[in-house]
Amino acid sequence: MHELSVTQNLLKLALRHADKNNASRILSMELVIGELSSVIDDSVSFYWDMISEGTIAEGAKLVFKRIPAKMECQDCGKIYLLVSGELSCPACEGAKITPIAGTEFLLNSIDVE
Repeated sequence: MHELSVTQNLLKLALRHADKNNASRILSMELVIGELSSVIDDSVSFYWDMISEGTIAEGAKLVFKRIPAKMECQDCGKIYLLVSGELSCPACEGAKITPIAGTEFLLNSIDVE
């Protein structure tokens, strides 16, 4: 359910951007979402349709760009893509792993008119 508050903040940001640029309508937005962010595209879309109704963002297309989870082992330095359920380094089996990509959630671009 945290997607509702995330989407509310996204709408506020988009409306502020549109206002600063004297836009009459928000056409589309590209969202970059990391695999580890736990943000669900369909939930964001659902809430977006609901809360943007009656605003200049109503009907805006949301484009989701997913970023895979990339990890770095602090023991051996191996960088690898995380496989679901994998909690240790595939090279040395070390447990000291740190995400270096895949935690993102950001508004990458807004198309307005």
